[in-house]
Amino acid sequence: MIEENYLKVKQGIPSQVTLVAVSKTHPASSIQRLYDIGHRDFGENKVQELLEKQAVLPADIRWHLIGHLQTNKVKYIVPFIHLIHSVDSEKLLNEINKQAQKINRIIDILLQVHIAQEVTKYGFSEDEIQSLYQPSILEKYSHIRIRGLMGMATNTSNEQQIRKEFSGLKRLFDKLKCIPFAPHSMDILSMGMSNDYSIAIEEGSTLVRIGSNIFGERNY
Repeated sequence: MIEENYLKVKQGIPSQVTLVAVSKTHPASSIQRLYDIGHRDFGENKVQELLEKQAVLPADIRWHLIGHLQTNKVKYIVPFIHLIHSVDSEKLLNEINKQAQKINRIIDILLQVHIAQEVTKYGFSEDEIQSLYQPSILEKYSHIRIRGLMGMATNTSNEQQIRKEFSGLKRLFDKLKCIPFAPHSMDILSMGMSNDYSIAIEEGSTLVRIGSNIFGERNY
């Protein structure tokens, strides 16, 4: 069933868009099943759950941390994390840089932008991102590479609203992409989940985070 769901979702996603299978609350055995048919990118929300799965699954899995990250948990994931999607404060940037420096690793991250109507969602405002994305500020983060932006649209059935939020994030992404600032490359736009990924792809997403459409309902 999981394999069939995955192949069905995969067929509907253009080859240039990365699919991250969001495995939160699902067992390591379910991840292994997708791994066995060739999938490598998996997303988790919680650090504890990520650590438990990473310990028992193949070492070449590309792990994505997509949930809110507390600064005191950063040190546990920097040795192996492939991409942190949810960097939503300068305090978190400082901590990731500090922990990465200790093990001499450069960590790929995305800056999370608050694009939704809900106040419960995390993220920088557009103005904050533009103030932050300056060579004079970012040069101190020698062990971080900003690869792009992440955003979550409002949880609504109003497609116009969702489209507007995604297109606004794409405009910001394109604007920042024009600022040549090595080593930051701005090549990933992470937007779109199970209920809105088709709209996200139409609006320019390069990476979608899909869970329930592949693994089924979550086991809370």
